[in-house]
Amino acid sequence: MSPPKSLRIIVYSPALVGKDPRTIDCVRGMEKALPDLRLGWRLSKSGRPIELAQRDEWLLESIEDGGFPIVCNGDVRYPVIVWGRARTGFFSPVGQAQFEVHAELPLDSAVVTAAADVLESVAEGARAFWGRATPDAAAVDIAYQTAPTLQGPPSPRRGLPALKLFEHIRAPEIPYYLGWLNYWSAAAAKAIGFPDPTLDSDLLTRARRTASGGWVVQLTDAPLDLDNPEHLDALKRAYERFPKIGGRSSP
Repeated sequence: MSPPKSLRIIVYSPALVGKDPRTIDCVRGMEKALPDLRLGWRLSKSGRPIELAQRDEWLLESIEDGGFPIVCNGDVRYPVIVWGRARTGFFSPVGQAQFEVHAELPLDSAVVTAAADVLESVAEGARAFWGRATPDAAAVDIAYQTAPTLQGPPSPRRGLPALKLFEHIRAPEIPYYLGWLNYWSAAAAKAIGFPDPTLDSDLLTRARRTASGGWVVQLTDAPLDLDNPEHLDALKRAYERFPKIGGRSSP
């Protein structure tokens, strides 16, 4: 039996400062986007869900090394998890440390319907520069765009472009790569030149503004499947449209 499909979300944000309430905002945002979701459990060292009596207070007190531990929905049959971690300045644009929020959800019809809302809620809660939501299978292919080989540079699959390592990107607002759903803050959208009404008419049919002035941009109607030639072409076209993504052209 093949493993269940999942939707992987990651957003990149300014580093946490002290007991930063953005940790709570991200988790609450996910619950708002999926009203039946309650992220009120932590995991024991053995991986057993333990209910949290005061989740928000626990989150603030558990901030350590620029991130926070896994919070989940306590359902091993339908696992939803979210956690945060620091990205050191050694591996970030212009040496500026960042805060990454990761989430993983089952890729079922309810999550597909709410996916844009979930990404937006996590990204806006984290005050993110940018982020993405992508099915796990496509995310693996996309990771090869930045993964160095033993011979040196990346060797992307499926004819996708090679992208620079994160630390070689020239500004934190410039996205490192694309996904199925893309969150671009107002600063990120400006950095890559989105939207241009003459060039982005198709993308704008699947895009929306956020409360902060950013954008959520969806590349394909259905979740990105790179075995589908139309989906692969859509991803390649988006890279052609935005050469600054992945540091392939100078700002």
